[in-house]
Amino acid sequence: MRGSVRDARAAEGPSETTDAMAAARGASDAAASAAAVAASDAPVVVTTTLFHAPRAKDSSNRIRTLAVLIASVALLAGIVVAGVLVTDAAMQTDFAAKNLSPSFAHLFGTDWMGRDMFLRTLSGLSTSVLVGLLAAGASSVIALALGVAAALGGKKVDAAVTWLIDLMMGVPHIVLLILISFAIGKGFWGVTIGVALTHWPSLARVVRAEILQCRESTFIEVARKLGKSRTSIAVHHMLPYALPQFIVGLILLFPHAILHEAAITFLGFGLPPEQPAIGVILSESMGYLSAGMWWLAVFPGLALIATVLLFDAAGSNLRRLIDPHSSQD
Repeated sequence: MRGSVRDARAAEGPSETTDAMAAARGASDAAASAAAVAASDAPVVVTTTLFHAPRAKDSSNRIRTLAVLIASVALLAGIVVAGVLVTDAAMQTDFAAKNLSPSFAHLFGTDWMGRDMFLRTLSGLSTSVLVGLLAAGASSVIALALGVAAALGGKKVDAAVTWLIDLMMGVPHIVLLILISFAIGKGFWGVTIGVALTHWPSLARVVRAEILQCRESTFIEVARKLGKSRTSIAVHHMLPYALPQFIVGLILLFPHAILHEAAITFLGFGLPPEQPAIGVILSESMGYLSAGMWWLAVFPGLALIATVLLFDAAGSNLRRLIDPHSSQD
């Protein structure tokens, strides 16, 4: 009897042990599968975040940069248009309202002849911006022509242009600008021509460097192997390669032109005293600062600085948009 019970237990034992081991193995497999699923799901979430977050950030940065660029250009255009429209009003005198401090009626106050300083400042800024546009445009054309000639004209032409650039950069801008403006007869065109003839060397050096770098590129060598002429390569490959840097350099010439126009006008070698200009306004205000009329110099000076900063903001943001090294930041 005892032997049969022992045999029965011995017969049932392996079956229960086998069932327990199978259950444990199934549980461990299920846990391993869950861990594998969790482990396989985790990188998908991280990868999705890494792929999508920078795209949203880049898009936001580009939109912000474009918005700042458009706002800067719009403000500059508004200054020019408003200055042209109020030129006649800026020249009107009212001796009953002379030497008034800033108020709601006269935002920048009035001068010793009763002229509204806000209108005079707008008109002066408009004149400065127009001088800067003409001078920077002419100077950029000179820079482009000499830069292309230096890069594509051979060693002798390159040496001559490089020597001329070094010579122009070795002379102080203000001194050379005063000499040219005074020799031409001062005035609007004297200042414009003087600025145009003295501000091209830096941009010419940039254009020359860009074209030289492009000339050594692989795609230029491929174009030569395909039988393209020098003119075709220069027009279809080299100029588009150097165009972004040229445009940015052109825009960044404007602040220099405006500041130098105001500087030589302040010194008496630029625009005539009867023409509203920031240099004329600042020069005339120097004799009245000791009398306490601080607004004659402070507000026009701040307006000039704000205009220069607008040009700088426009140039910097345009460079971020068209420069291949920073366009994706």
